[in-house]
Amino acid sequence: MKKVEPEMRAEYKRSDFSKLERGKFFKAATKGTSVALIEPKLAKAFPTSEAVNEALRGLLVLADETARITGRSNRSTRKQAAA
Repeated sequence: MKKVEPEMRAEYKRSDFSKLERGKFFKAATKGTSVALIEPKLAKAFPTSEAVNEALRGLLVLADETARITGRSNRSTRKQAAA
């Protein structure tokens, strides 16, 4: 017969879980919010979700501006040669 493993590790107590709220992030998750784990060094630089969002918006603007500078013409090579 197999030895039955305990349900929880010894360091956990059921009383630790009494404060948890079921579905706490459900509404936010269904609104299209994404959760991302960032490294501790980055978390120090961007301590709030607002700081992360602001930095990412700035990165998108920069990427868009750079794409315009280095972008190719929309005309194909054949059309350019014929013109």
